[in-house]
Amino acid sequence: MAARRNDELAAVLRQCSLTDGMDETVLRDFLASGGVRRLRFVKGAPILREGAELRELYVLLSGGVQILKNTFSGRRILISEIDTPGDMFGEVYLVLRQRCGMTVEATRDTELLAVSSRFFSLDDGAASEAGLLVQRNLMRVFARKAYFMHSKLQVLSSGGLRERLIRYLFQRMTPDGTADLPATREQLAGELATARPSLSRELSRLEREGILRAEGKKARVLDMARFEEYL
Repeated sequence: MAARRNDELAAVLRQCSLTDGMDETVLRDFLASGGVRRLRFVKGAPILREGAELRELYVLLSGGVQILKNTFSGRRILISEIDTPGDMFGEVYLVLRQRCGMTVEATRDTELLAVSSRFFSLDDGAASEAGLLVQRNLMRVFARKAYFMHSKLQVLSSGGLRERLIRYLFQRMTPDGTADLPATREQLAGELATARPSLSRELSRLEREGILRAEGKKARVLDMARFEEYL
């Protein structure tokens, strides 16, 4: 039973950017080290509190979590949800040695793999092969996040809502003129820093003008020349 469970765990970790490049031997050493542990949470349980000092980063094995931000007035704003096995969170605060700036809660029964900073730290000497790979992979994660933030800033600094929306779609567009949309209009509105009704009105106007059509999780450009006028 334990061997089967480890095989299942290894299958999840092969989808995680943290373990990219690890062969079977190194992955087994990673799992057998004292620097990783499994954690389980029931639905609604707190995982991280805002202001906490992190000593681990977390990889989602099963279930899901939501990332929340507390406002000064006491409201809680949903920042994002994580529900794909292999995704991780908490690494930025851990590596920068800053207190956690978010609250994380389980959206359903959830299992995580917690990876201690001591596992890949060089403070106490040379890290293991797995630890060195984790260090390298974290650098790549940070590079991708920096690129993502650069792209998002380009969108948010594009002027009006129409320009922001069109630049957002352009960054995600495939050669056939289609782009994937978030699962809900609320999520897309959050990406564009606008209200959902305003987004819906702008999408309707673009459709009436024959520039694009948005259906479900896809948007298709109908008039590329007019679409590119707003880039």
